[in-house]
Amino acid sequence: MVVDGDFPDGDSAELTSSHGVDTNDEPNPVKTWLRATWSRTRQGIASQREKLAVRAAERASARDAAKEARATEAAEKRARAEEEARQGPTPSDTNAPSEAQGAVTLSGVSKSFGDTVAVASVDLDIPSGSFYGIVGPNGAGKTTTLSMITGLLRPDSGTITVGGTNVWDDPATSKRMMGTLPDRMRLFDRLTGAQLLYYSGVLRGLDNVTVRARVKSLTRAFGLEDAVGRLVSDYSAGMSKKIALACALIHSPRVLVLDEPFESVDPVSAASITEILQKYVENGGTVILSSHGMDFIERVCDNVAIIVGGELLAQGTIDDVRDGGTLEERFISLVGGRKATEDLEWLHSFSD
Repeated sequence: MVVDGDFPDGDSAELTSSHGVDTNDEPNPVKTWLRATWSRTRQGIASQREKLAVRAAERASARDAAKEARATEAAEKRARAEEEARQGPTPSDTNAPSEAQGAVTLSGVSKSFGDTVAVASVDLDIPSGSFYGIVGPNGAGKTTTLSMITGLLRPDSGTITVGGTNVWDDPATSKRMMGTLPDRMRLFDRLTGAQLLYYSGVLRGLDNVTVRARVKSLTRAFGLEDAVGRLVSDYSAGMSKKIALACALIHSPRVLVLDEPFESVDPVSAASITEILQKYVENGGTVILSSHGMDFIERVCDNVAIIVGGELLAQGTIDDVRDGGTLEERFISLVGGRKATEDLEWLHSFSD
C-alpha cells in the first residue's frame, strides 16, 4: 500500500493494465476511484491523528490539575498536622465521654490467680479530664487493675467501661480511645526509634503526613532527636520508657493508662513528661497512672486511689484521701504502719 502521495506512473500503469484498462489519455475510472479512495483514507487518518492529539492534551491537562490538587491538599494537611503538633497532644473527640459519665468505670471487678486474689471486687469511677493516681505497696494489685482496664487481662467478674463502652463487649472501640504504657513493656526493639513511632502511628490509622509530623514533635518533646536513628535495642531503660510513652501518645487518645511511667527516667526528662501530661489533661484528656512516688502523686494528681492486698481502701480527691495530713502518712496508716525493726540489733555492730 502506498502511504503518501499519488500513485507513481509505473504503478498506476501496472495497476490499470492488470484490470484490463487501456492507459491512454482518456479518464480511467479505476484510477480515479483508487485516487479518491486513497485521498479519503488519508483525510481520515489525519483527522484521527488530530482527535488523538486533542485527547492526549486533555488527559495531560487533567493529570496536571489532579497532581496540583493533591499537592495542595497534602500541603494543607501537613500545615494542619504541624500546627496540631506544635499545640501538643490533645485527646481525640471520637467517642468522647461526658463529664457525668466518667472516663473509666470499674464495677465489682475481681481477678484471681489460682488461690491468690489479686483484685477483690474493686469499684472505681475515674472522672474525665482527671490526673488519676493509683498507689499501693508491691503486690497490691495495681498492675493487675491497669491491665484489666486496658484489656490485657480479662477480669473474673465485674465490668469495665471506657467512655461508656464495655472493654470486653466492644474491645476495638474501647482500645481506640486508649494509649497504654504497660508494666514490663515489650517493644519491637529491632526497629529504630523513628520506625517504631511511625509503625505505632500507622497502626492506629493515622495518615503518612500526620504520622511524620507527630514523630518529629514527639521526639523533640521527649529529647530523643539524637536517638531516633538508632535501634531501640540499644536504648537505655529510661530512653526505652520515653519512646514507649511517645508511642502511647502518638494517636492522641482519650485516655492514657500508664504503669510506672517515670521509673528509670531522669529528673529533667520526668519534668518534661509531666508538663506534657498536664497540658494533655488541661485539654480534656484523662491520665491514669500507678506510682510509688507519693510526693509526685500528691503534687501532680488531682484524684487518687489506694489499693492494698487487692482491696480498694480509699479513693477520691487528693485532699479527701490524705485527710489533713500528707498522702504518705495516710498511705502508711492504711497499709499498717511502719514495720518494727526488732531483731535487727546485730546490724548495729560491725563484723570487722
